[in-house]
Amino acid sequence: MRRDLADVRLADRVFAPHYAAPLPRTLLVATTLRCASPIDSEVMAQLAAGETFEVLELAGVHAWGVAPTHGLVGYIPATAIGDSQ
Repeated sequence: MRRDLADVRLADRVFAPHYAAPLPRTLLVATTLRCASPIDSEVMAQLAAGETFEVLELAGVHAWGVAPTHGLVGYIPATAIGDSQ
């Protein structure tokens, strides 16, 4: 979760001004999961092409969401995600 947005699956445990339902997408290319949107922010994990990424927010050139294989939440480039599964 962030201060302004949380996964709807957490609604019974955390308060946020807005909740989003995860939208599963398949990664088209290998990409880097970062803790913040800037390109120089800390790398949390490397995600492989074909992995699922659950998008909670798509804004500009970044997608924020859950990498379920890794159990992490972070930012990836929006160009790395495909259409719905």
